[in-house]
Order: sequence, then C-alpha cells, then structure tokens
Amino acid sequence: MHIAVALLTDAPAQMLPARSMMAFTLASHIILVPLGVALPLITLVMHGYGLRRGDPDALLLARRWSAVMAVQFAIGVVTGTVLSFEFGLLWPGMMGRWGDVFGIGFGVEAWAFFLEAVLIAIYLYGWRRLPPRTHFLLGLPLPFAALLGAFGILAANSWMNTPRGFTLDSAGNPVDVKIWKAIFTPMFGPQYWHFVVAMFVTAGYVVAGVYAVGWLRGRRDRYHRLGFTVPFTVAAVLTPVQFMLGDSIARQVFHKQPVKFAAMEIVWNTDTHVPEYLFGRLHPDGTVSGGIKIPQLDSILAGFRPDTKVTGLTSVPASDRPTATQATITHFAFDAMVFIGSLLLLLALWYGVLWLWRRRLPTSPWFFRGAACAGVASVVAVECGWITTEVGRQPWIVYENMRVADAVTSTRSTALWITFGIVVAVYVFVFGSFLVVLLKMRTRWRLADEHSGPATPGETPETDTPYGPRSAVAAADTARTGGDGPSSAPGGRP
Repeated sequence: MHIAVALLTDAPAQMLPARSMMAFTLASHIILVPLGVALPLITLVMHGYGLRRGDPDALLLARRWSAVMAVQFAIGVVTGTVLSFEFGLLWPGMMGRWGDVFGIGFGVEAWAFFLEAVLIAIYLYGWRRLPPRTHFLLGLPLPFAALLGAFGILAANSWMNTPRGFTLDSAGNPVDVKIWKAIFTPMFGPQYWHFVVAMFVTAGYVVAGVYAVGWLRGRRDRYHRLGFTVPFTVAAVLTPVQFMLGDSIARQVFHKQPVKFAAMEIVWNTDTHVPEYLFGRLHPDGTVSGGIKIPQLDSILAGFRPDTKVTGLTSVPASDRPTATQATITHFAFDAMVFIGSLLLLLALWYGVLWLWRRRLPTSPWFFRGAACAGVASVVAVECGWITTEVGRQPWIVYENMRVADAVTSTRSTALWITFGIVVAVYVFVFGSFLVVLLKMRTRWRLADEHSGPATPGETPETDTPYGPRSAVAAADTARTGGDGPSSAPGGRP
C-alpha cells in the first residue's frame, strides 16, 4: 500500500479536522501578527520624526497609524483567544503531558498581551490630553511589549522543535524541569530573530504598499511620500538582514533537525554531493519530478563544501518522517519563501542604490507597482515560513518525543468538523468587519484631507485624536457626499 495512505489509515479520525482547524486559525491569525509586532515601532518612528521636525504630516500619519494599530489589536484579541483555546481542546495529549515544561511561554505571551492592551490605550488617550513629549515617551514601551509577546510564542514553538530542559521518568513523563533550558533551546535564538525581523519587513512593506498605490493613482504630495518612505526604508534596510538570518536558521535546522531539513530540500537518501531542486515534487519511491536541478548545490549550501553529507528522509523509519506529500509541501513552501525574499531583496536594492546615489525615490511606475505588491508577497512569505516549520516537523508535535496522533483530542470527528465550520464563519465575519472598518477609516480621512488638507494651517499637530469628537464641518461634507456617517477632522475618529 502507498506509504502515505497507510499512515493516514492508521491515524485517528480526529486528526484531519483538528489539523485543518488549527492550520486555518493559525494562518488567519498570522496575517495580523506583523502589524501587531512591528506597527508600534514604525508608528513611534514616525511620531518621533514629527516631534523632532515639527512636522504635522508625520504626526498626522502617526495618529492614523495608531488608530489602525488599535483596531488590529482588537481583531488579534479574537483570533489569538481562539488559538489559545484550540491548544487545550484539540491537543490535550500534548498540553497534559508537556504543559508544565513549555507552558511558561504562553504565560509570558498572555502577560505581554495584557501589557500591550494597556499601553495602546494610554497611547491613544494621550494624543489630546498629554504634552507631546510625555505622550511620546509613554509610547516607547509599546514595541517592547509586542516583542515580549513574540518571545513567549517563539519560546514555546522552538521548544516543540528542539525540546530541552527535562528528564523522563519510567512512565515517559517529564520531570526535573529546568525552565531556562526549556525557554532557551537551540532553535530559540535563530527562530526568534528570524521571525521578529520578518514581522518588521512585512509590516514595513504592507504599510508602504498603501502609499505606493496612492502614488500610482497620482497622490504625490508630501503626506504620501512620507507615508511611503519611512516604513519602506525600515523594510528595505532589514531585508538583507533577514536573508542572513534565514540562512542561519536553515543551517541550524540542518544540524538540529536533519529529517526536517531533508523534507525542506526533498533529499531521499543520505549522501554527499547532493543536488538542489528548485521546486520539484518528491514521489514515494524517492524520485523527484519537475523543478530545476542544480548539481551539488544542496551540499554546498549546507556545509560550504560539495562533499558535505546531507541526511536523507530514509535515515529514519517511514513512521518517523514526513510523507512524500508532506515533504513536497514543505519544499514548495520553503522555496516560495526564498523566491519571494529574493524579489524583495532586489526591490530593496533598487531603492537603496538610487537613494544613496541621488538621494531621491525611484520614479519608475514599475518600482511602485513592485512596492504595492511587496506587502502581499511578504505576508505570503510569512505563511510559507510557518508551513515549512510545522509541516516539516511531521509526524511529531514534540520533535522525537510525541507524535501528533498521540496528542489529538478524542472528541468525535463530526463535532470537530462542525466546530471548524463555525470557526470559519466567525473568522469570515471578523475579517470582513476589519476590512470594512479600515475602508471607512480611509474614506473619512480622505474626506478630511480634501476639505482642509493633510494638516490644518496654524493648528498644533496634537490637538486632535484618532478617536475624538467629529468635526461638524466634516460631518456636513460627508452628508453631501453620501457617506455612511459623520466624518472627522484630520486624524478624527474612524
């Protein structure tokens, strides 16, 4: 019988709905994560620039971005809460046995989440009620709270990839837990910094992409120029850094999780002088079809020498490794991530070289088309990175210590499928509402700009808030244009 079919037949009926639900909710939540982790810092960079230069355009952008940040955080509360419940409901075997070892990461994330909520509330409150410098200083802890949340989640996930900090008793249960070793596993450093920089790169390109679209539509004032330049510069500077971090984490996977590395590179037999396949499909008999084969490159990338030995999938029994289909999915996701990263690097180099050479932005429409697409492309790259991490670890939920099949819930599969359908419906509503709110905010801000320009002449930049009273003049303007409700002055309530 086909190996994949045989393994699927042996798996509990709950496996497919449980994994499908977890994959869907995680893939949905991770769309919001870049803005949650990186937008606070990007907003504060713009805020600090505005205060230092006395620039009302910069302060207006910071106010509006803080409103987006608050809405995004509210949506993230919903999706993050669902995920936290799913760990206990779908994978009780893992949480019951291993929760005492790696659960500290979730505790850290929960505290960081609470702290971030408080800090966002203070930051929004302060736009009108606090002196500008005090307000800015009170916002400075926000990025650290966001990074602390990422610390907790990545500590838990890196432990699942390289579990440490415990010993097993005669019954196979973990005892003598050492918290620091469980947090700072061999994969934690590379995985954490690769993830964090990816969030800043993605958020930078997403925010800049909005203003790149505006540029392509003829909005080339200073407001749009500044809104594009600051986040794109953050992303462009960090893109080559991300490339180096990506190489570092791939090398760590090669040493610490050799079977996962074999899945990423679809290596069937352990050997030297291993070729690199760009895309391509692995078959159950070990053959590869499609893709582009580059002789010896995989060994060179792994160890800088063509005679570097690369562990193959057949080095372990079939029950202890990803199936050919899972390996192909991992390989495609990994190659897609690298391909998108390479395109983003070229875009960043285009921007950087022209800026260093002539101190100006590129003027080619093709550059701004690429910048407009870069945000979506970087989100896809983040999704591919998580697919690589999670699918490549199969069949282990705790690498080499517990299989996914041993951790799954005993709840009937029918109930899980019904729950999955409810979750999908809720997420469609939540993300649809998020999109509607963002579009309404954009419409109100645009009406405000058309009425009085990006900043009212003579007005102190911090006299209004993203959530404050709506302007009566702007409200009348909205009524005349057939808007859905009262509009706001620049930075007015979305």
